Amino acid sequence: MRAFLHLLQTALDDWDERPPLAADFTDDASRLNKTRVAAIYSPSNAEGTAEDQLRAVLHQARVSKLPLSVAGTRHTMGGQTFTSDGIVLNMPGLRQMQLDEQRNILHVQAGACWSEVLGYLHERQRSIKVMQSNNSFSVGGSLSANCHGWQPASPPIASTVMAFRLLLADGSIVRCSREEHAELFALVLGGYGLFGIMIDAELSVCANECYRATSRVMPSNEYPAYYKEHVLKNPQIGLAYGRFNVEPGHFLREILLTTYHTANRNSLPALSKPGLAEIRRLVFRGSVGSTYGKALRWTLEKQFSTIALGQTITRNHLLNEGVETFQNRSAASTDILHEYFVPVEQLEPFLERLRFIIPSHRAELLNVTIRFLTTDQDSFLRYANQDMFALVMLFNQPRTQPGEQKMAAMTRELIDAVLEVGGRYYLPYRLHATVEQFHRCYPQAEQFFALKRQYDTEGLFQNELYQKYSTREYLSSS
Repeated sequence: MRAFLHLLQTALDDWDERPPLAADFTDDASRLNKTRVAAIYSPSNAEGTAEDQLRAVLHQARVSKLPLSVAGTRHTMGGQTFTSDGIVLNMPGLRQMQLDEQRNILHVQAGACWSEVLGYLHERQRSIKVMQSNNSFSVGGSLSANCHGWQPASPPIASTVMAFRLLLADGSIVRCSREEHAELFALVLGGYGLFGIMIDAELSVCANECYRATSRVMPSNEYPAYYKEHVLKNPQIGLAYGRFNVEPGHFLREILLTTYHTANRNSLPALSKPGLAEIRRLVFRGSVGSTYGKALRWTLEKQFSTIALGQTITRNHLLNEGVETFQNRSAASTDILHEYFVPVEQLEPFLERLRFIIPSHRAELLNVTIRFLTTDQDSFLRYANQDMFALVMLFNQPRTQPGEQKMAAMTRELIDAVLEVGGRYYLPYRLHATVEQFHRCYPQAEQFFALKRQYDTEGLFQNELYQKYSTREYLSSS
């Protein structure tokens, strides 16, 4: 009865209170970066060739002497897709795609969302090799952040990119691959739109397999050895992720590992979204600010994982869920992502630091997912400089200045903690890292920014990340 009343109250309180943005403003998924911009352009496949439309926007920015930022679905959280009083180029109107079935190569425009890509590939019995755990992001945005996902023993998404076309600041278009314009290829993948406008890409795709789920709960200190022995050595596992228990009594000490093993099935069902979305939303949102809600969620997740055992599901079904399922719709608070990359043998030492730092700031931690990724051999500004565990954390914070200050202070402590164990933090989120912390995590950044100024001599392509961390004062004193 208590669980029913708890979820009922959550449902009654779960209204969409988010106000719309004014026409001359933009923001991102943080809902903390409301920024006035000079113009927003949204090219479309219905309005002529992509190349002509993008060149027109580029020309307008150059003539107006305004900075230009490229945006997908704006799920970054630190102004990586805009800068104050600049021009924003919205890409989602450019979403054409075509599959080369002989080579298993998808030709796709950068504005396409993964939800559209999954639907297209599902009809052709194909799937995506590497993407995030949600389908709400754009192809170009994912490549610009060099995302990763639930794919075990895999590098980030850059490893699946065969080539892409890039519109440079001078108006020329180049094809970038590991053989052609190889330096630009590495700079743009994980380069946050600072080198040009990605028009389209060629991605290696895979079969849309059927999976059967298994799950296991274990102490966090057993996780690395178990993962190496039972996941990395098992070629039948197509997807895998762990989720931490965040209730105070067991804070970050237990992990529920879910693995998906290939299973035979004669036919694939039509693509749909994962089930029980409304119930799963209530269980998740009901954990905000509630110790009981966190314990209830952990209990139900373990039970749901047991119920799923023996059932088969396709790879595309697992990936076909949007962020809206769990999205914060409150006007008073927002949910903020962090992500930290930790060398495999340093997982438990890093967790020990988290168990102290997060409660000491009384931070509201809602979720921690743990994934594994192998060394990135392709991108320049790489975060996976070795095999890593990735800890994706979701915090709830008030949309107030004190709330922001509190989050910033904790973030800087967490970054220091990950640096102490030889790890790094991920760049698409809040810009709370100091300039010194940024350059310690990314020692190649100084050369990255120098090459940016070489390829974009007038500084046409801008965003808030570049504005903060490319400061010449720091570079000249380092």
